[in-house]
Amino acid sequence: MFVFCIESSHSRGMGHLYRSLTLAGELRRRGRDIHFLVNDHASTLNVLQSRGFESTIYDPSAPDGSWEAAFTEKVQQLEVWINDRLDTAFAHAEAVMSTGARLVTFDDRGDGAELADINIGALVFDNTAQLKGREVRTGIEYMILNPEIERYRRARTRLGSILVTLGGADTHGVTVRVARWLRNKPLKLTIVTGPAFQHREELDAVLSEPSVAHIEHLDGVPSMAWEMSRHELAITGGGLTPFEAAASGLPSIVIANELFEIPVGRALEELGFSRFAGHHRSLDLGKLSLDLPIDVMSRTALSRTNLDGYSRIANLLESLVH
Repeated sequence: MFVFCIESSHSRGMGHLYRSLTLAGELRRRGRDIHFLVNDHASTLNVLQSRGFESTIYDPSAPDGSWEAAFTEKVQQLEVWINDRLDTAFAHAEAVMSTGARLVTFDDRGDGAELADINIGALVFDNTAQLKGREVRTGIEYMILNPEIERYRRARTRLGSILVTLGGADTHGVTVRVARWLRNKPLKLTIVTGPAFQHREELDAVLSEPSVAHIEHLDGVPSMAWEMSRHELAITGGGLTPFEAAASGLPSIVIANELFEIPVGRALEELGFSRFAGHHRSLDLGKLSLDLPIDVMSRTALSRTNLDGYSRIANLLESLVH
């Protein structure tokens, strides 16, 4: 059995969940048994149920090392434990390893990462040499992106429609600020909010103004890959979304919702298919320009990204148990 241990909430965001779901789906396709360990968050539990994955609720505030063994006693043939919740404490990693399971972590700078069999740092762009683990893999070739994007890859040539998607939670309500900024722009605009979005009243106040008939608001979408295909520019946070946009040929403007997203935003701009607007706290939308070389950015995005990361990582995980 492969166990995914994640945290997903309004404050944490839901990026860890969706990344894990893509990898879990590939492993399930290969015949592996999958189980999720997740904090008690209704939206997350609903998503897992809708995807057909079994889950067990754990308490992230419980002392590390105090609960892992009790869970492993309830499951059979635990082979690989996959942490996608950032910094792993040493006591937690030690408890996992004591069960005989192999430990894999993502973007992990915690003390426990040194015990991990593999630490995959695809979203780490600063001080990568300091990442710990028996084996460390970095680089955008290890990005876990939605494979559905493949059918929608295309080059963009000009700006016509903008997609705003700032995460399943958008903890700090940046969507509302972006909507205010764009409400008077003569461009088509689609705003997508996720299942943990808690700023609906503020957003509705903006969207109720008579001048915003050109703005479409979607409360969740069945396929983000298809939604991206309808647009020529995305405004996103600094997680996986701008990389998924790039893989479809969609340039982006990136706003860092969290401090750790700042180096990600800078790296995206250096890659040539994004513009980094800064951290949300210091964001001055009045200085942000939409005059971008969409055609150049789109071609760069298509040439510098691929969708093989989830399969590449699944191979690494399976190699641990062969």
